[in-house]
Amino acid sequence: MTEWRVPLSVLDYGVEEAAAAQRVIGRKWLSMGPEVLAFEREFAALQNCKYAYALSSATAALHLAMHAIGIGPGDEVIQPGANFVAAANMTLLAGATPVFADICSLTEPTLDPRHVEQLITSRTKAIVPMHYGGNLARMRELLEICKQHGLMLIEDSCHALGAAYHDAQGRAPHRSMAGSIGDIGTFSFYANKNLACGEGGMLVTDRDDFSERIQMMRSHGMTRSSWERHGGAGSYDIAVSGFNYRLDELHAAIGRAQLAKLLDGNARRRQLLARYRDGLRGDERWSMVFADRVEHSAGHLMVVVADSAETRTDGVRALRDIGVQTSRHYPSILEFSGFRERFTAHLELTHQFAKRAITLPLHPNLSVEHVDEIVHTLRALP
Repeated sequence: MTEWRVPLSVLDYGVEEAAAAQRVIGRKWLSMGPEVLAFEREFAALQNCKYAYALSSATAALHLAMHAIGIGPGDEVIQPGANFVAAANMTLLAGATPVFADICSLTEPTLDPRHVEQLITSRTKAIVPMHYGGNLARMRELLEICKQHGLMLIEDSCHALGAAYHDAQGRAPHRSMAGSIGDIGTFSFYANKNLACGEGGMLVTDRDDFSERIQMMRSHGMTRSSWERHGGAGSYDIAVSGFNYRLDELHAAIGRAQLAKLLDGNARRRQLLARYRDGLRGDERWSMVFADRVEHSAGHLMVVVADSAETRTDGVRALRDIGVQTSRHYPSILEFSGFRERFTAHLELTHQFAKRAITLPLHPNLSVEHVDEIVHTLRALP
């Protein structure tokens, strides 16, 4: 395993997370209980939403969202081809068909509302925009499309916890937090996320009609949790067929410690994004995504797009040579063997983005000196 001098992401962990884990160990209750309930309350308060349900992953959240909405065989779900594969996989596992739309541009790699409108058919049931790198999709336009066509909107907010939506004029609607704008929002607490638990996720909604069903479906369809039964609530019923998508107490306690650091961490990430932006300004070979929206970003990813695939390769190699880790977010879903043989969509911008984008290091403990070194290396390419 390579020991990177400047890794892509580093956990912002300390005594707070250790104390949270020890609190659970001292209580001697590991399955879903008081830490999960507190995590959900605190998360809902940040989101300014009615309901938040802690889950085993964001993939579980996407799956539950589709079941709650009633997506199934014969339905189509429009989503970006530039995304992690979870939303597409959950669409297929729900029995529906993912329909892939292109991105707005190489520097705005979120779902293009104009292409979405072209793809709507009588079978379309929902749209799943993804807030790329901590930057929100064009929600005002997508919400209008959903209203006009009677569609549901599930937000893939795994990159955008703590970010608020602002339109092109800088206006924020009343329901502006990423994940709380559409019908259902989903979040990830994977190890590289702004709020990192290793695994885990959250589903949020203001919809009363979804709430009870989602709560039961995450735990086998049971009407009472084990914590409630432990407290003397008695037996339980199985009201619907469900899954085991619960979050445990250890992950929830660590999640609470991470949630307390989230907004300060996001602010530090924005400072580093601005440093990258200012350092790269004027270099025609590199374009930073969402460079004009740094002040509204959750700052999950720092991504630049090269002027060619060859320049990208040269940049990755030069950074590797000085011990700087890079990544790719994301290959086009249509590049994967399990999808390219089944789906024929041609997404030119998504294809170009996948070939030319580099994800650079970004985390709250990254130094400005390392940012400057990375920028210098990219600018110094022959």
